[in-house]
Amino acid sequence: MFALSESSPRRLPSIVILVAMSAIGPMALNIFMPSMPGLARHFQVDYGLVQLTLTFYLIGLGLAQLVYGPLSDRYGRRPVLLCGLAIFCVGSLLCALAPSIEMLMIGRAFQAIGGCSGLVLGRAIIRDLYDRDRSAAMIGYVTMAMSLAPMFSPALGGYLDTLFGWRASFAFCAVAGIIVLACVTVTLRETLAEPGLGEGVGAMLRGYGSLLRSPAFCGYALQTAFTSGMFFAFIAGAPFVVVTVMGQPPSSYGLWFMVVSVGYFAGNFCTGRFAVRLGVDRMIGIGAIIGLFGILALAAIGWLGLLTLPGLFLPMAVVALSNGLTLPNGTAGAVSVNPRAAGAAAGLSGALQMLVGAGAAVLVGYGQDLDPSQYPMIWTMLGSGLLAVLAFAVAAKIRTGRT
Repeated sequence: MFALSESSPRRLPSIVILVAMSAIGPMALNIFMPSMPGLARHFQVDYGLVQLTLTFYLIGLGLAQLVYGPLSDRYGRRPVLLCGLAIFCVGSLLCALAPSIEMLMIGRAFQAIGGCSGLVLGRAIIRDLYDRDRSAAMIGYVTMAMSLAPMFSPALGGYLDTLFGWRASFAFCAVAGIIVLACVTVTLRETLAEPGLGEGVGAMLRGYGSLLRSPAFCGYALQTAFTSGMFFAFIAGAPFVVVTVMGQPPSSYGLWFMVVSVGYFAGNFCTGRFAVRLGVDRMIGIGAIIGLFGILALAAIGWLGLLTLPGLFLPMAVVALSNGLTLPNGTAGAVSVNPRAAGAAAGLSGALQMLVGAGAAVLVGYGQDLDPSQYPMIWTMLGSGLLAVLAFAVAAKIRTGRT
C-alpha cells in the first residue's frame, strides 16, 4: 500500500509488533488512572502526592526518550528496544510489590523509562521504512490500532482494582511486557540502514542542538508538546473531578474514558486516510481548530454549571479527535526534518511532549489543591491548546519566510 523510502530494508516488520510495542507504555499510563483517588486512602497521603506517580511517569517518559533516539541511531533500533522492554517489565514488578508511595513512584519511573522505548522506536522504525507523508499515514494507522490499549485499559484497571486491588493492574502490565518482549525478540529485524549521529554525549548534544536550531523542527515539536499538554491536563484532573467532585465510582471514569479513546481512534484513522492527500501541515491546521472547539465546549459546560459525565467526556472526545489528527502529522514532520537523525528527532519531540504533559499535570494538581473543582483542569487545557496553535503558526511563517 505504501512505498518504502529509498534507504530502507525491504523486509517490513509486522504491524502487530509495531502496535504492541508502541501500546505498552500508554497502557501502563492509563490502566492506573482509576486507582489514583483510592491510593490516597490506602497509603494515607494527600491526593497531590498520589498525582506525583503520574508526574514521575511522564518525566520518565520524557527524559528516557532523549536517550533512546540517539542510541538507536547509533546502535540500531532492535537492541535498544529489547533493553527498554526489559526495563519496563522490571518497573512493573516493582510497582506491583511497592510497600510505600515512594517505592511506587520509583517503580513508575522505571516503568516509564522502559515503556517509552516502544513509542520512540516505533516511530523511528516507521520513518526508516517510509517517506515523509506516508510515514504520517503509517503512524496514524499504528496509533489508531494502538489507541485500543488506552481505550480499554482504564476500564480494565477499574475492574482489576475493584476485584483484586490496585496491585493487580501492575501485575497485568508485567505479564503483558514479558509477552511483548518475547515477541519482539523472536520476530523483529533491524530496520536502520546506516548510522546517523556519532557516538558519545557530545555528538548527542550536537544532534539535539542542530534540531533545536531548525524552526521547522521547533514548530512541529512545540505544537505536539502543547497538544499533549491538553490531554495530560485532562487525565491528571478528570479522575479527581469524576470521583471527588461528581461523586462517581472509579469504574465510571474507566468506562467513559473509552469515549475519549474512540475520538482518538477516529482522528488517527482520518490521518491514515488523508495525510498523503492533504499533507502534514493541512492536517495539523484542521486538527488544531477542532481541538480548540472541543476545549471551548468543555469550558462552556463547566462555567454554566452543567457538568455531567457526558458533558465532561464528549467534548474531550472532540479534543482527542484533534489529537489524532495533529500528533501523528506533527511527529512525522519533526522526524522528517533530518531523516538521518530520525531517532534523535523522535526522542526529542517525544521528550518535549512528556515534559510539557508533566508540567500540565503538576499545574492541575496544585490548582485542584487550591480550588477542588473542574476549573484548574479546564484552564490548563485551554492554555495548552492556544499555545499549540501559536507555536505552529509562528513556525509556519518562519518557514515560508513571511516574518
